[in-house]
Amino acid sequence: MKRRVLALATVGVTVAGAAAIYALVDRSDDSATTPANANAFNCNTFQIPAPAGATVESLTATAVPAGTFQVPGTPPLGGYPVPDVPAHCEVTVTLTHPGANDHAKVQVWLPESGWNGRFQAVGGAAYAAGNIGGVAAAVKQGYAVGTTDAGVDTSGLNSSWALNADGRINTALLENFASRSVHELAVVGKQVVNDVYGHAASYAYWNGCSTGGRQGYMEAQKYPTDFNGINADAPAINWNQFEVATLWPQVVMKEAHTYPTTCEFNAFNQAAVKACDPQDGVADGLISDPSRCNFDPRSLIGTKVACDGKEYTISEADAEVVRKIWDGPRDGNGQRLWYGLPIGADFSNLTASTTGPNGVTVGAPFPVPAQWVANFVEKQPAFDTANLTYAQFDQIFQQARSEFDSVIGTADPNLSAFRDAGGKIITWQGDADQLIPTAGIVDYRNRVDAQLGGTAKVDDFYRVFLAPGVAHCALTGSNDLTALTAWVEHGQAPDVLRADLTTATGQTVSRDICRLPFVSHYNGDGDPASPASFRCVAPTP
Repeated sequence: MKRRVLALATVGVTVAGAAAIYALVDRSDDSATTPANANAFNCNTFQIPAPAGATVESLTATAVPAGTFQVPGTPPLGGYPVPDVPAHCEVTVTLTHPGANDHAKVQVWLPESGWNGRFQAVGGAAYAAGNIGGVAAAVKQGYAVGTTDAGVDTSGLNSSWALNADGRINTALLENFASRSVHELAVVGKQVVNDVYGHAASYAYWNGCSTGGRQGYMEAQKYPTDFNGINADAPAINWNQFEVATLWPQVVMKEAHTYPTTCEFNAFNQAAVKACDPQDGVADGLISDPSRCNFDPRSLIGTKVACDGKEYTISEADAEVVRKIWDGPRDGNGQRLWYGLPIGADFSNLTASTTGPNGVTVGAPFPVPAQWVANFVEKQPAFDTANLTYAQFDQIFQQARSEFDSVIGTADPNLSAFRDAGGKIITWQGDADQLIPTAGIVDYRNRVDAQLGGTAKVDDFYRVFLAPGVAHCALTGSNDLTALTAWVEHGQAPDVLRADLTTATGQTVSRDICRLPFVSHYNGDGDPASPASFRCVAPTP
């Protein structure tokens, strides 16, 4: 259970802690245009117009002195301190929508001094629409910054709001969570900035990972003029495909009556990394292009693995389970439904099991997709996703897409309005993302290319970077937001992102993360821990 609890910390936040995502977001001293009347700081209660279709229920403005902010709640999104938060104005605006009986809270923090002239909106994780810890961290960087709770639970792992008392979908809250509240955050946040400082922000940015990444893409697709720049990482787009697909490993193990141990799963990953690591020119504990790793799990059949004082022999059934998990879900006719777990990604979040009645091993599905299927698709909170058959999985997959793609799918490749408004998007995702298959963002980017005239034209406003060996939302030391502001404000499009990577042996190395479609390759000499020893090249056919 300890491993399981720790795994929840990766639901949209870095393994190093929720605050770490935002603590490194902007190391630049370059500020946007400083407002001429920046001294007109006004942290008093005022009135703002409501966004279209909404009503302002309440508005408060409170001057808060500098100090440590204790993020409310429990991990992963709460329960930790953010030190050295500067003196700021906290504005809270509560919105409701006629007939919805909802109460969506927008919070905007504005530094009393040292404002960089920019507004940043912070995204959420799992079923949380926002992240107040991210707000506290970003205001330290000089941003006026906001987030929204969309009127739903803020813990991230509670979607009980999905159903009304009569057992039907709460369409108002789902709309809030899917798209409406993020747009209203942009509208309200920019208005608050104008009223507190007496001047509009020079630029508006979105910053989020996982659900926060999906929210960023929804903004680009549906509200293309809300933000000048969008930093949307490991995005939970193609929501219905990947959420249901995350349950595929449980289906495979249940149907095969085979539940490999954690040690056995790790043995497959270690063997795959050993086999495919040298493809980039050097054995450095990182697979630069997992999509071209053709390691066959059957090569480990008969291998003995020691685990917790016991010895296990990898069987043909174990290898077939791993093959199907890596391959991804298919329907009864063998047609691909979605992508599988990337080779090299940690199995443990998706393949947890426990001992049930009579000593029988049963699955323990990851809670986020399990709740999506139970609460939204089946509309039965007690629905057990641990015992799905292949046929049931196929039916649920199709039902989820049919019912919810138009609401929360976030897969529209037509970004022309965002492009025409001058917006820029940066996305990074780990090649070892264990929760959202990395192939999904590659598929989306390819569809955008096809829609908008090819790779070169799309690169003018939208770039994707894949980070070798990185798990879900776990990239550290990245200059992503600095690169985005340089692109938006100075036209400097990034060819690489600089970040820290952790190798299979636990070594931390600094590396330039290549943009699609390029991959990192060792130049033949030099220190493998140095970024200068690698170059970005076209992938081998």
